[in-house]
Amino acid sequence: MGAEQHRHTNRLAAETSPYLLQHAHNPVDWYAWGDEALARAKAEDKPIFLSIGYAACHWCHVMERESFEDEETAHRLNEGFIAIKVDREERPDLDAIYMDAVQQMTGGGGWPMSVFLTPDGRPFYGGTYFPDQPRHGLPSFRQVLAGVSEAWRERREEVEQAGTALLGSITAAVRPAGDEGLTALVLEEALAAIERGFDARTGGWGGSPKFPQPMMIELLLRRAVAAGGAGGATPADDRPLAIARRSLDAMAAGGIHDQLGGGFARYATDSIWLVPHFEKMLYDNAQLARAYVHAWQLTRDPRYRDVATHTLVFMERDLLTADGGFAASLDADTAGVEGATYVWSLAEIESLLGDAAPEFCRAYGVTADGNWEGHNILSRVGDGDESRLRAARDVLFAARQKRPQPTRDDKVLTAWNGLAIAAFADAAAAFDEPRLAAVAARAADLLLTRVRDADGRLSRSWKDGRALHAGTLEDYTFLCDGLLALYQATFDERWFVAARSLADAVLAHFADPAGGFFDTADDHESLITRPKGLQDNAIPSGGAMAAEVLLRLAAFTGDARYRDAAESALRGALPYARRYPTAFAQWLNALTLAVGDVVEIAIAGDPKTPDARALLEVARSTYRPLCVLAAGSASDTQVPLLADRPLRDGRATAFVCRNFACRAPVTEPIDLAAQLTSAA
Repeated sequence: MGAEQHRHTNRLAAETSPYLLQHAHNPVDWYAWGDEALARAKAEDKPIFLSIGYAACHWCHVMERESFEDEETAHRLNEGFIAIKVDREERPDLDAIYMDAVQQMTGGGGWPMSVFLTPDGRPFYGGTYFPDQPRHGLPSFRQVLAGVSEAWRERREEVEQAGTALLGSITAAVRPAGDEGLTALVLEEALAAIERGFDARTGGWGGSPKFPQPMMIELLLRRAVAAGGAGGATPADDRPLAIARRSLDAMAAGGIHDQLGGGFARYATDSIWLVPHFEKMLYDNAQLARAYVHAWQLTRDPRYRDVATHTLVFMERDLLTADGGFAASLDADTAGVEGATYVWSLAEIESLLGDAAPEFCRAYGVTADGNWEGHNILSRVGDGDESRLRAARDVLFAARQKRPQPTRDDKVLTAWNGLAIAAFADAAAAFDEPRLAAVAARAADLLLTRVRDADGRLSRSWKDGRALHAGTLEDYTFLCDGLLALYQATFDERWFVAARSLADAVLAHFADPAGGFFDTADDHESLITRPKGLQDNAIPSGGAMAAEVLLRLAAFTGDARYRDAAESALRGALPYARRYPTAFAQWLNALTLAVGDVVEIAIAGDPKTPDARALLEVARSTYRPLCVLAAGSASDTQVPLLADRPLRDGRATAFVCRNFACRAPVTEPIDLAAQLTSAA
């Protein structure tokens, strides 16, 4: 194998992306995306084969084994095409453009993405996975190569026209669909649509496969607070909370949730949350951990705190890198076998647990026949003594750690780390656990000192001491969101100052004069179009997160620029959100801030002193999604909300403002609680 690998080493060996490095020994003459590959395509007048995937993608591995490692297939690809391999997680800009093209060509999309381009980058044919032999109604990859080569030689004008037409379609930038009014009525309509699509029997939305929807759950929790008040009263309309809780409970009990090690898989391959697609993504776990934190704040149900805590433990144990950032994902496969690390036989469990096995098996659905391909995926289906079950889980987890483990994609992505920072920061504040804030702070420090340059501009990815690729809108806005959460957990103004700087960069480099935000900066690499995606996917749209953080900064600073830009973006997106609320949940979350009269809480005084801590405990006593919280010295602050807030009688003092009006300053926790209840 060593000699074989040496003979076939290609240009990808110089990359840092684990996904690209997985292909560094293919016989395919791969290029990474860049000027060298594009110039060669033009010089040799060859079409480009663009393959986009990611390290934890199961079918990406299959296509590599079947086609990219095959000598004859590689020969045909090298002879007729310029082959470019892209890690979609490093280049979401390219992924967005060419995924749009594939969806328009085929009506669907996914990864691996396989797209054929003219030398100047116009897509003219594409799909996803192509097998090595015709099957599943798909042509073989060799047949595709032959067909595209023939079309390029014999029907060149037709191919060029198709590429031009498709480019025209995907370059039609998303413009405001109307001057939509920003009203709470949109939220009520969205709630009705979300309820109609809800799977009341098993929780969540959709059938098989079933994906977690953390943004939707956050929206439901915010609506529950709006119905019941930020003071933590029982909601007058408990539908949003009931729907959120049913989904949170079902996911936590299911096989999609790692019952031993914590954390969640990417999705369930069935409709009942039992059988996961075993890859674990940082972005899923960050968003879900945060949702469970907020659910605990609202309900005080200890199960939600347990799930949130164990998810954060998983992230810290299995995804934290040596320099303090969070790795992107864990593979679905272990040594080429999907889920091998995680599944069990009855005999294994009986051998490890002895007399404790029967109770554990009843609680976690373990049988001799198994519940998936002869194996057992653990899911919580029954009751038992929690202390004994916890001890059994510890024994099994220790044994599982001795098995071969999934491969980790250890590149640090700025946007996804922003989500992780927010989750750890919110948990630190909610649970009063400063150690969690320290984990978030270390990741934030890495991004701000190593991944941000001297001009304040972000890179997308960090690995092996190298910051790579220009940051996109989601990198700036997700990190901004995480830094605002970290500021409110620690009151270290460094994080607030950095968050505001990132928001200013968004306004300077990403804003569309027609409203909203482009996904790439005004000085980004020139591509065939400048993407401007509105729809949320597994992560929020960058534009939706921009609206959220700008509205929060408007509350912290009183700067109308932030609110104006956010409201302009919202007006452009809301017509789509009204029609498809489940695909635009983060925009609706931002709308809750735009129409909900954000409550501003400033606590003047050292946050470490007992009197300030007593006030902070009140402010943090429940989930307050429509609040911003500042604390610290009012005499020397870079947080405008704190400025000119004097202490009363030398004691820490709370100032509560809402809708441009401030209440009388108070020093007693009971008085602050009364003001917050009244403000809600």
